[in-house]
Amino acid sequence: MPDRDPLFPSRVLVLGATSSIAIATMRRLVSPNRHFMLVARNADRLTAVAQDLMTRGALAVDTWVMDLDDTAAHLEMLASAAERLGRIDLALIAHGVLGDQQAAEADFEVAAAILHTNFVSTVSLLTWLGNYFRAQSAGMLAVISSVAGDRGRKSNYVYGASKGALNVFLEGLRNRIDRDGVQVLTIKPGFVATPMTAHVAHNALFASPDQIARGILKAVDRRRDVAYLPWFWYWIMLLVRAIPNRFFKKMNL
Repeated sequence: MPDRDPLFPSRVLVLGATSSIAIATMRRLVSPNRHFMLVARNADRLTAVAQDLMTRGALAVDTWVMDLDDTAAHLEMLASAAERLGRIDLALIAHGVLGDQQAAEADFEVAAAILHTNFVSTVSLLTWLGNYFRAQSAGMLAVISSVAGDRGRKSNYVYGASKGALNVFLEGLRNRIDRDGVQVLTIKPGFVATPMTAHVAHNALFASPDQIARGILKAVDRRRDVAYLPWFWYWIMLLVRAIPNRFFKKMNL
């Protein structure tokens, strides 16, 4: 990604740093002037990712082990990130779960857990980061959502609802802080070949994490508001949203 100046964005916070998309994105961001702060819950995997980035030439890599579902611990972690980095230029939120749709249909607690991880915990992070960036009149918020949030489908409507709610929240946050010089990017990948989708039969619509990473950095550099990745998902979802409800409700999607 071409920088706007030699040092920007030089301080990067990555939440959910052991996800495949986050790793691919960070590898493309690595440079001798980039300082990363990585947050994830698996200490061994986090250490491995940090060592990989240093080997590839990062300036510095700090880590923080925590479960991002623990919203009560967000304030301490985010304040520490700002202190360690000196200033946060770019925050990438990449944590989330697909969840078990059938289990969520039968048990509210399962559904609530999916909603908490994908929406509630992310809103906690976004509230602090949005205010932080607004106060410094600069910054980039890049948040991985999903095309699943564009329309509820019986195969994954609990996951889709969590992402749909997140999309609306991001739209409102963007409306509030874009005028203060803060970019809020909603990233909407389609199918991605990651461990989260390992149980799903892959087809030609599946993208690699590196393809998504390239799209994310292009969207950040061009100050996009929303990025469908790969690009053709914009047209697919445009058609899906255009199907009248009287037909859509009878479809097996």
